[in-house]
Amino acid sequence: MKVKTSKKKVSVSKGTRKGKRFSIDEDSFFRHESKRRRKAKDEDAEDDIIESEEEDDEEGTGSDADGLEERQEEDEFAAETADEKRLRVAKAYVEKIRGIVSREREDEEESERAEEREGQRDSLVAQILQQEQLEESGRVRRLIASRVQKPETVDEFRVLVKHRQSVTAVALSEDDLKGFSASKDGTIVQWDVDSGKGEKYMWPTEEVLKSHGAKDPQGRAMKHSKHVLALAVSSDGRYLASGGFDRHVHLWDTRTREHLRAFPGHRGPVSCLTFRQGTSELFSGSFDRTIKIWSAEDRAYITSLFGHQSEVLSIDCLRKERVLTVGRDRSMQLWKVPEESRLVFRAPASSLECCCFINNDEFLSGSDDGSIELWGMLRKKPVYIVKNAHALSATLRQPEQSDVGKIPNGYIENGNHNHEDYNCSTAYSWVSSVTVCRSSDLAASGAANGSVRLWAIGSETKDIRPLFNLPLVGFVNSLAFSKSGQFLVAGVGQEPRLGRWGRLPAARNGVAVQSLKLS
Repeated sequence: MKVKTSKKKVSVSKGTRKGKRFSIDEDSFFRHESKRRRKAKDEDAEDDIIESEEEDDEEGTGSDADGLEERQEEDEFAAETADEKRLRVAKAYVEKIRGIVSREREDEEESERAEEREGQRDSLVAQILQQEQLEESGRVRRLIASRVQKPETVDEFRVLVKHRQSVTAVALSEDDLKGFSASKDGTIVQWDVDSGKGEKYMWPTEEVLKSHGAKDPQGRAMKHSKHVLALAVSSDGRYLASGGFDRHVHLWDTRTREHLRAFPGHRGPVSCLTFRQGTSELFSGSFDRTIKIWSAEDRAYITSLFGHQSEVLSIDCLRKERVLTVGRDRSMQLWKVPEESRLVFRAPASSLECCCFINNDEFLSGSDDGSIELWGMLRKKPVYIVKNAHALSATLRQPEQSDVGKIPNGYIENGNHNHEDYNCSTAYSWVSSVTVCRSSDLAASGAANGSVRLWAIGSETKDIRPLFNLPLVGFVNSLAFSKSGQFLVAGVGQEPRLGRWGRLPAARNGVAVQSLKLS
């Protein structure tokens, strides 16, 4: 019997793992607890586990719920296509308009039936959306010019941002909250429209520029010139483009103010830039007589447009893929990019300096003889010309409509042109910049004669009527209206944008803002 017992112990010890002693407690035979007690203990343990899990869930619900929802939203929107995103944004915009209309009609009588109110609200939403679409496309013109009140003496231009040298370009973001300006010393400043607080863009080193695509400087230059001639900001506010004497188009991130890319290709200074509205398509004009098209989103070159016989000075583009340019060859050209065709408009007896779209079928230009021209798609000559728009006079009085020479339909000349009163032969009367408040009849022009002029463009009469004179000393090298028409931004300098053949020491280099009151 002892022998059998010893054999059993040996067999058990063989079944255990090496290095681990056998314990009596591990054998269920030696456990003295009853089944009922063991069952009660197991139930208590399960209750503790469940309670602890519930507490953990309650504690983690507040902290993880938001993050989980954000992750779910990100995952949901990450898989959507561009069309689905546009549809989602459009639906959100319609709901926003509906909310605005609902708030406007809260004071209506409660006795009206809900269905009638719903139908009226939807029809009003449709009218608002249709009106916005027509204004955006340029088929309907907002009548703002007649609502502009005459500025008081207190409401003159105020300098918002100062620059060391002459400002060559200004631009506004789509929401009119941020502005951008550049000067001849290469300084690019992003500033707040309300406060004027600005932040400078820092140019990268030569090594970083080369890594971003810049080519080596040509000629005797040892490094890239920082002299900026043109600025443009995209509709979504993400990209800022700059161009100048270094023959490159530079792309910047407006959120971080960092340099993204340098586009080489032009063989002359980049004199003008514009983004196509609603896209990241960028157009650049240069002294090499070409217009180049770039994709800011893809950081790529698309194509080039040829046709000008001299330097390209100004460029503009709306939502359609049409580009308007003027050059020193005394021509203004409208480029239809998809059709690969162009229309050429010739100035009567002067060289065009600047241009801008009024809508898809009408344009405005300024000349070096002080004239402002209104153009249409159906004629190769100006529809209406305002002579001596920025003429120099001894008293610097504001010319009335009878004092301003006009050529209706480009044939018959009217107005007073006494050489004793006006001197348009000097460069100070050159119209250096023109701009139009988007989808409206309000325009502005600038020169170096000491004032910025506001104009009303007649949609039916096809004429240009003078509104007000806004005093501003200096070369007005760039102008930009806010989308609402409530203020006008001017880039001013002691010297002109494309040279140093004139100087006004009394002028202040910087960005000036003029607020406009609408009735």
